[in-house]
Amino acid sequence: MTAQPPGPTIIKIGGEVIGSGEAALLAGDVRTLVEAGARIAIVHGGGPQATDLQKRLGIPTVQVAGRRVTDPATLDVMKMVLAGKLNVDLCAALLAAGLSPVGLHGASGHLIRATRRPPRPYPSAGPDPVDLGLVGDVTGFHLPLLDTLWSAGYLPVIACLGADAAGGIYNINADLVGNQLAAAVHAERLFLVTSTPGVLRDVNDPASRLTRLGCAEARQAIADGVITGGMIAKLEEAMAVIDQGVGAIHILGKLAAGDLVRAVREPGSVGTTLVADP
Repeated sequence: MTAQPPGPTIIKIGGEVIGSGEAALLAGDVRTLVEAGARIAIVHGGGPQATDLQKRLGIPTVQVAGRRVTDPATLDVMKMVLAGKLNVDLCAALLAAGLSPVGLHGASGHLIRATRRPPRPYPSAGPDPVDLGLVGDVTGFHLPLLDTLWSAGYLPVIACLGADAAGGIYNINADLVGNQLAAAVHAERLFLVTSTPGVLRDVNDPASRLTRLGCAEARQAIADGVITGGMIAKLEEAMAVIDQGVGAIHILGKLAAGDLVRAVREPGSVGTTLVADP
């Protein structure tokens, strides 16, 4: 039997990476991985830049339980920031590293299929359902488009905007898009670049980094109160992806040159590597 090639690699980054020198470091690592045969797609958000533009335009930023309420004016900002400046800037950094990036969003070949999220309760927001406006939930992906790009040597760079069949556009959390895309393509690995250097036993001590976690260990650490705050939701969402067949998830913090490559070649050497239980 012919061995199946390894699954793709999905890299999810926030807007803070694109707006800093980390973009060039990321691009260099991505080139090394691509030259080694990896098929890579990058999913990016842009929360800080969107908040800044809303402030400059006099559009209030409203959040519920950490989620941006998206009215039509806010959606216009998200389009300008995500599918506009940030996508172009990230593609430019990748191009400078010798790669062939292609900027995409949900309406590009209907890559990210979405539907408007109905009102629902959110933790810490009270018992009543909350309508987040033009926020979407992913219903699927146009995977043949990605296969076509990868086969031709291109690198998909995906802004986290979804679309429905009628052309409605929705703001979607980048972690959600990255996780679900990784599951849909049966990714060999998913990188989540965060604001912390991995999963920490003590959030105030970077030296308390947990290098490798099985899902059972992660659930026990959450139950014991070792893992707290926003990392709980990130891990719970990541474990759901592991259960859907993603090989490994690497949770990394501020990028240094070579971090992505080291995480692949020496899992646990940087960040935290989350894997399925034996």
